[in-house]
Amino acid sequence: MGSYKDIIFEKKPPIAWVTFNRPDKLNAISSTLIEELDDVLNTLWDDDEIRVLIITGTGDRAFCAGADITMFQGQKPDSMFHIIRKIVEVTQKMEKFPKPIVAAINGFALGGGCEIAISCDFRLASDKAAFGQPEIMLGLIPGAGGTQRLARLIGLGRAKELCMLGGRIPAAEAHRIGLANMVFPADKFKEEVQNFANRLAEGPPVALKMAKYACNFGTQVPLDVGLVLESGVFGILFGTEDMVEGTSAFLEKRKAKFTGK
Repeated sequence: MGSYKDIIFEKKPPIAWVTFNRPDKLNAISSTLIEELDDVLNTLWDDDEIRVLIITGTGDRAFCAGADITMFQGQKPDSMFHIIRKIVEVTQKMEKFPKPIVAAINGFALGGGCEIAISCDFRLASDKAAFGQPEIMLGLIPGAGGTQRLARLIGLGRAKELCMLGGRIPAAEAHRIGLANMVFPADKFKEEVQNFANRLAEGPPVALKMAKYACNFGTQVPLDVGLVLESGVFGILFGTEDMVEGTSAFLEKRKAKFTGK
């Protein structure tokens, strides 16, 4: 892991922070930003010190305002396909990342920024945040999961509204339709995000990983298959020390201390 140009990486065990750091561009996506986010995911993959990753944006105007349009200049269809596929591959890696990822949406989450957010496990929004998929206004469609993940997350009808009308919705509406998990006042936002991440970090790491995988991938197969996956994972977790600790703590009426074993 080297120094970064378009993100800020902070490791504060048991939590790590990635901050998109292009404030002059409203933290818009660049090829460098995606490469650096990919590097952080690889670095933290087997890092037992870190239990939760938070992704946010510099300042209070934008989480990420989408792709930097200058990326499009001079591109041909085949080269643009490869650029967008790289973004998709990183969002898929986020879904497979073995620890919870929290999107702390402190402002605009538009286009590719919204697509990164919906690839996270949780979306916590400032009451000043706004969500949208404005690609249709450029004669395009979302290319990094917007048409697919949004439909699965908020339903086909709502997804079509965002993808085909190109408007923005405020944080309160995003929460109402299930796009945002929680909304907090802007002046308490970072504190509330930290508190939420701390609660996650206290949980059993292996069970959290398995719950994430069962939800993310069990819902992409027929129900019968998903239920077998869920039962299998449930059985596997009986072999963990954390299961013994959790049940013992429950019976002894004390707080469990999970080690990830």
